[in-house]
Amino acid sequence: MQEVINLLTKLNKTISTMESCTGGGVANAITNIEGASEILKFSAVTYSNEYKIKMGVNSKTIDKYSVYSSEVAREMAYNIARFANSNYGIGITGKLNRVDKNNPYGSDNITFVCIYDKDNNEYLEFKTEATKPSRALNKELIINKIVDKLLEVIK
Repeated sequence: MQEVINLLTKLNKTISTMESCTGGGVANAITNIEGASEILKFSAVTYSNEYKIKMGVNSKTIDKYSVYSSEVAREMAYNIARFANSNYGIGITGKLNRVDKNNPYGSDNITFVCIYDKDNNEYLEFKTEATKPSRALNKELIINKIVDKLLEVIK
């Protein structure tokens, strides 16, 4: 994450996150690095469908594709970048090896991530399978993959 912060600072770019299953883990990883206040504009943990919708995700997208989908991650990334007026937005939704009785659709171990580059109107989408034995280790796995993908997008 240090390299991400250094690049964003050097390029005078900012980032925002809308996280669900990672529970603010990406924002936490960013704020663990000195200088994060220069690049992190805003972060929202939208664990419920209600707050995803309040932050701009279309309820029809959730109804059509489920809250656990690349389409919802895409809208999360776009809307958080727009809301915070940041150069990059990250949207994360999925399940970390658990059944969600309120949203019974989709795999119980797939996380959907989207990084939106507002300046170029480009999206980088990917999935991560929760293969680790604990939530904490799966969050770490997802965050590490996000760092790798951010470095691809920013460079």
